[in-house]
Order: sequence, then C-alpha cells, then structure tokens
Amino acid sequence: MGFKCGIVGLPNVGKSTLFNALTQTAAAQAANYPFCTIEPNVGEVAVPDERLDKLAKIAGSKEIIPTRLTFVDIAGLVKGASKGEGLGNQFLANIREVDAVAYVLRCFVDDDIIHVEKRIDPLADAEIVETELMISDLESLEKRLTGLEKKAKGGDKEAKQQVDLVNIALTYLRDGRPARFAAKEGKIAEEDEKAWIGLNLLTSKPVLYVCNVEEASAATGNEYSKLVEARAKAEGAESVIISARIEEEVAQLPAEDRAEYLETLGLSEPGLNRLIRAGYSLLHLITYFTVGPKETRAWTITVGTRGPKAAGVIHTDFEKGYIRAETIAYADYVSLGGEQGAKSAGKARAEGKEYVVQDGDVMHFLFNN
Repeated sequence: MGFKCGIVGLPNVGKSTLFNALTQTAAAQAANYPFCTIEPNVGEVAVPDERLDKLAKIAGSKEIIPTRLTFVDIAGLVKGASKGEGLGNQFLANIREVDAVAYVLRCFVDDDIIHVEKRIDPLADAEIVETELMISDLESLEKRLTGLEKKAKGGDKEAKQQVDLVNIALTYLRDGRPARFAAKEGKIAEEDEKAWIGLNLLTSKPVLYVCNVEEASAATGNEYSKLVEARAKAEGAESVIISARIEEEVAQLPAEDRAEYLETLGLSEPGLNRLIRAGYSLLHLITYFTVGPKETRAWTITVGTRGPKAAGVIHTDFEKGYIRAETIAYADYVSLGGEQGAKSAGKARAEGKEYVVQDGDVMHFLFNN
C-alpha cells in the first residue's frame, strides 16, 4: 500500500468529480448540489512508476504489481459541520483513518456551478475546512482530558504522557492553529511521537492543497492557485494544480489516446501523477522493488527505513527473521542488464540490519523461518 489520502472540501468545489476521475469510477455521484456524496467513498489507484516496466522487461517478469494509493472521498463540509450542520461529525470521523488530507479548493469561476458561500475564495474555503476540523479536535480533546487527568493523578504514566500532549494540542487549537504545527515547531519530543499520533487528531494530519482550476489554467495555474501555493509554501505543506474536468475527460479516454490529448493542453502527464508525487513528498515516502521471473513489484516505505522494517512491509516474518538483504541500486540493475550483470560488476551488495533502504533499491531478503 502506498498511502491513504482523505479528500475534503466544501460542496461544489469539484471534489467528487476529482475522486471519480482519479479512481476512474463513478462511485461518488458528482452533482451540482451540496451533500451529493452520502457515504464516504473509497477507491484505489495504482501508483504510476515507469521503473516497473523497465525492471520487468529485464527480468522477464510475468506480472507487474504496482503499489497502490487509497483515496477516501469525504462528504462536502460546510460551516458548522463540527456542530452537526450538513452531514456533520459522522464524516469528520472518516478523516481520522487517513495518512494525509487533501484540501480540494475551488480555483475556477463557473456561473453554472453555485458555490455554497456565493463567492470564489480558495483561502477562505481552506479556513472553513480547517476551522471545522479544529473545532472537532478541540471538543474531542476537552472531553478526554478530565478522565486522563484522573488516571495521571493515580500514577498512570501513559495517562500523564497523554495529558501533556493533549495540553500541547489544546494550546495550539485554542490559539486557532491546527495541531500539526506543534510537531513542525518541535513541541513533540521524539519519544512522544507515537503517542502523539495515537491521539488521532484531524488537524495533526499532513495537508496537501489541491487547486482545482479551469482547463485553460491546468498547465500554469491562475491567480487563485498562486494564493494557495503561497499558503502551502509558508506552512511547509504541498500544493498541486489539477483540473478535475480534464482528469474526468482523460479517465474516459482509451489509454493509448491519453498522452496525445494531454499534450494538446500543454500537459505532459495526468494530474494523478502530480498528486501522488506531492503526497509522497509530503509523507516522505520512497519505493523499493522486488524483481523476479514471476513478478516485479513495488513496495512503499518511509525515508530512513532500515532493512528489517522494509522487509516487514512484505510480511512480518521477514522482519522477525531478517538476516540480510541482497541489494542492487535501480540504475545499476538497468544499466548492467539485471541481477547477473550487477553481480558480475560487483554492484550487488549484502546489507545487514542497519542498512537504510534507498529509493529504487532492488531487494531480495534472506530470513529465518
């Protein structure tokens, strides 16, 4: 699995149209009225990686298995969602299960599609979404705090740790700032990171701003997307420009016609590719490969992952019984014609438990059963 990305936004910003296009399904009903998405929709897409084809061709693999990205389409939020307005809290809860949150922001003008706030202002839209998530977190933490304080006074060390972290989060939220800034600003100690994630806060998730622009601005962006890009840069977040309309049209074309269609619009690739790259950058994700006659397969890990943990992505037994990994860099594997060529040239390495896996590594794990 690559990562799980929640898609949020106000009604009529193109969120469900984008979801449909990205997953090439019609699972989410895109319509010109609020709350057309009654249930959170989940869709999976293959993560595009041209390296897979090259590796598979060299190895003569019968099958290519890319890693996958899961999109969760959450119903459109409105002011007061945290208080039960619109579809309310039941949909906010779905955001807690994702790795990152994509804020889809309307950066296009279209008089035929009514904006729920009767204006086009992507930064204001982002503020509404963020505020509703912050209010939900604030209420959740305040409810939890009393019980945690009682446990902490009784000598529960874990509860004391949680009380300290809850108070850090509350300080940020009461100041009108999302909880993710606490980690960015160094307020969460390394030994507390797991417990911090365990608080499961909506606003502690990394944010990816998706600027939904009109077709003519898909290649260069527009005045609205530039405002969003500036906000993302100031926050240390990621932003990506996409035309949901174009993505919808591309999804309906035969695969062999897509590149030509995109080229006529001044685009070299689908928006999905850019969105995935932005997500990988945001979450510090990389890919390694396993290659053989049966299959060539991509696996997603975080930057800095050591050999045993990387092996554990395939199966927990690989991590537990890890001995070493036979490793070849992608560039060496390709330029030297595969495993045997790399071995003959001395480019195949035996790496132990402390080895930090690099993006593109071709790996074969040896482990005890």
